[in-house]
Amino acid sequence: MTTPAIAFLGIGLMGKPMAERLLQAGFVVHAWNRTAAKARAVDGAIAHADVADAVASAGIVISMLEDGAVVAATIAAAAPALNATNLWVDMSSIRQDEALANHATLEQYGARHLDAPVSGGVAGAEAGTLAIMAGGSATDFAAADAVFKAMGTAVLVGPAGSGQVAKLCNQLIVGATLNIVAEALLLAQAAGADPAAVRQAIRGGFAGSKILEMHGQRMLDRNFVPGGKVATQLKDQRNILAAAADAGIALPVTALVTEHYQSIADDVPHADHAAALIALERINPGQRLGDGPDRF
Repeated sequence: MTTPAIAFLGIGLMGKPMAERLLQAGFVVHAWNRTAAKARAVDGAIAHADVADAVASAGIVISMLEDGAVVAATIAAAAPALNATNLWVDMSSIRQDEALANHATLEQYGARHLDAPVSGGVAGAEAGTLAIMAGGSATDFAAADAVFKAMGTAVLVGPAGSGQVAKLCNQLIVGATLNIVAEALLLAQAAGADPAAVRQAIRGGFAGSKILEMHGQRMLDRNFVPGGKVATQLKDQRNILAAAADAGIALPVTALVTEHYQSIADDVPHADHAAALIALERINPGQRLGDGPDRF
């Protein structure tokens, strides 16, 4: 079976290592980014200044873009090159209603669509271990199987739009857990215990998690160099609340977590989302985890 060429749209913090994983797996990759220099920076990819040119050269289109508005605008710009041979896999994190609108738009152009957001951060993108949550048809999911395997592990979670629902559930847990880990470590220090030792002691128990493992250490080190950004987490928090409103349910913990991220969004938007610690410290004057400088 012929391996389809891939158009990868969005060569950012996550997009670049994802495109590189596809190249390593032997795919021909046509790269496009709104800032053209980023597309040219993917070694081995064919860079395009025009998104329609990139799409015209590929069977599978992958978008990894900032938000729903950018995804919709990119689909519109690529429209002249779209046809029934194209499968558009949007791996951006956007609202469910936006994913459904994109699905309908692509159908009008004769193209197929999966919404397939990811979890795992930059480290997962670099290692090819992303968790991929896909919404769409089983046929289209099967057509993207080899592409997904190059980047991580994919699960079909339901029809169009379901991938974004799964990602919002993921981000709900991530955002809340980041805040809880910050509270636990700050409490440990404020109450006189060694927060690093407390983290070590609870890692193997029921409180153990990847968040405690990775981001707990980031908080102790005050390492806020971005993996996932505060601005991105805040966008996701707002999308979660929008989905909850559409579903007719209240999510009080998520609403509080959203307020915490909002409180630091203007000051440190590009900091890692482990900067939830900073939001907590601001409402506890005089308390600061560790004694090292903040790194952004």
